This record gives sequence, structure tokens and C-alpha cells, in this order.
Amino acid sequence: MSKGKIGFFAKYLSIWVLMCIILGVAIGHFLPIVPKSLQYFEIANVSLPVAILIWLMIYPMMLKVDFKSILSAGKKPKGLVITLIINWLIKPFTMYAIAWLFLKIIFKAWIPDNLSTEYIAGAVLLGAAPCTAMVFVWSYLSEGNPSYTVVQVAINDLIILFAFAPIVALLLGVSNVQVPLMTLSLSVVLFVLIPLVAGMLSRSILIKTKGLDWFNNVFTKKFDGITELGLLLTLIIIFSFQGDKILSYPLAIILIAVPLIFQTYFIFFLGFIVSRFARLPYNIAAPSCMIGASNFFELAVAVSISLFGIASGAALATVVGVLVEVPIMLSLVAIMNKSKLSWQTKEL
Repeated sequence: MSKGKIGFFAKYLSIWVLMCIILGVAIGHFLPIVPKSLQYFEIANVSLPVAILIWLMIYPMMLKVDFKSILSAGKKPKGLVITLIINWLIKPFTMYAIAWLFLKIIFKAWIPDNLSTEYIAGAVLLGAAPCTAMVFVWSYLSEGNPSYTVVQVAINDLIILFAFAPIVALLLGVSNVQVPLMTLSLSVVLFVLIPLVAGMLSRSILIKTKGLDWFNNVFTKKFDGITELGLLLTLIIIFSFQGDKILSYPLAIILIAVPLIFQTYFIFFLGFIVSRFARLPYNIAAPSCMIGASNFFELAVAVSISLFGIASGAALATVVGVLVEVPIMLSLVAIMNKSKLSWQTKEL
């Protein structure tokens, strides 16, 4: 990626998602045999085709994370502490509160109560999963410290293993949503633990046998197109199940998007203000602000399907998170970059 540039696919991700919405809705409406046939390939409410596609998305992310970098976490602990507090002690709970405020109160007249509960569940899944992949792009574009970004992502990946399921169960329980803990735990194993272990082993073995340069410039590049294809096909499948629901109520996507956008800006500016107050160097503050604002939407999509089904409002809400992610995060990158000069003058 050249300086100041974002990859073609990532830059126009929202456009591809919009195209997938249109194609998926069209398939669901005009070719209903397609989603009906896919229902035969489900085990314990998990769609096997979607599970395979999600593994193809998540595994390459885990390849990029050097978990040995965690050993250097203590060198600059302040930024990491701020990130972890915002990601795990604040973000999931503000996501729930903001989603509940908009979907249950402000938009009450436009959303049936049962659907608003499902949308909140999807929002909670997004809020409980801090970003692990696109944050590398956001950090790079805002001139963050790449090594420190790797440390933050590695530690967050490990915390997800233990904190994601309890936080989701707690917040959904507050909404009286029955969460099968076994299914939730199984989802974490399937979509975090297995890809994480596979990525760690692949990285370790291949770097020892082929070298770091070959690993970064040859092996990981093989997954670029596969990852993108997996995301697009997953979205098409999801929207083929959501087709009639969206056609009968197209306003839903906008109503879901509002609290997600509000939450993203809130968390970013919270991290921004705290980082300024804590006198973090700019290149450490940049990834600290970005990682909390963005979401691990691949995991959220996977778990929403496992818990509530591919045609659920929760699954729809997580996909709306994909739709709004890129344009909102690019605006935050611009804000971060504009603050750089004044930020430097305020450092100790």
C-alpha cells in the first residue's frame, strides 16, 4: 500500500456491500429456492457454507498478527491500558445503551418491539468485538505506530477468547434475550480460537521454514482475493435470507445504522480526549483511538448467525455495521490526521 492510500477493495467496501444487498435481496425474492436449499446445510443453527466463508475471512487476519509482540507490551503501557479500558469496560456497555435508546425509545414508533430487540442483539455483538483486521489499515492511514498496533491487536484477540462470550451473555440477558451459552461458547471456539491457533501455527512454521519475507510477501498475499470473495459471498447469502424482510421494511437499514454511527463517533472521541489528556504520543494515540471505534464485524456476523439464525434481525444489524464501517472510519482517519500538528505541540 503506497503512502496515504487504502486498498481498492477496502476503500470501496461500502459500495460492494450495497451491491451485495441488492443482489442478495434479488436472489431471495426472485429465486427463493436458493436460500431454502442452503437451509439443508445447517448444523446446530450454524450454516456450513457461511461458516466456511467466515473461516476464509478470519484465518488470514490471524496470520498477520505476531503474538510474540505481546512481550513488548510493557514498554509503552499507557496507550494499551487506555485501549483495553475503552474496548472492554466501556464500549460494549455504551453500545448497548445507545442502541437501546435509539431502537427502543427514539425509533419506537417505527420498529416492532421484537425486531428492535433483535437489532440490539446485533449491535451488542458488534460492540463486544473490537477490530482485529481493518485497524491495521486505519492505523496506517493515520500514521500510527505499526508495531504498537500489532501489540494492541494481539492482546485484544486473546481477550476476545475469554471476555466476548460473558459480556454478550450479560448484555443480552439484560434485554431478556435467551442466549444458549453452549452455542455462544462454541461460536467463539469456531470463529476465534480455531483460526487463531491455525494462524499462529502457520505463521510460526512457515517463517521458520521459508523466512519472514516469503511469508509476508508471498504466502499471505495468496489470501487477498479469497478473503474479499468470502466476505462478499457471505453478505449475498445473508441478504438472500433477508430479502422479503428488507423489501417490506427498507427503512430498517437506516434506523439500525443511526445508533451504530453514533456509537462509533462517541467511542472515537472518548479515546481521542483521554489520549490527549494522558499526553500519549500521536503515533501511539492513533491506533488507540481507531481500534475501539472499529469492530470485528466478521466475528459479529458469524456469532449472530449461530445464535439467532441467518434470517434474524441480529444478523441484519451486524451486516449494517459492515455497510457503515468504511466511510465512518475514513472520516475519523481524516480527523486524526488534521489533529496531528496541534497534537505534537501538546506532547510533554
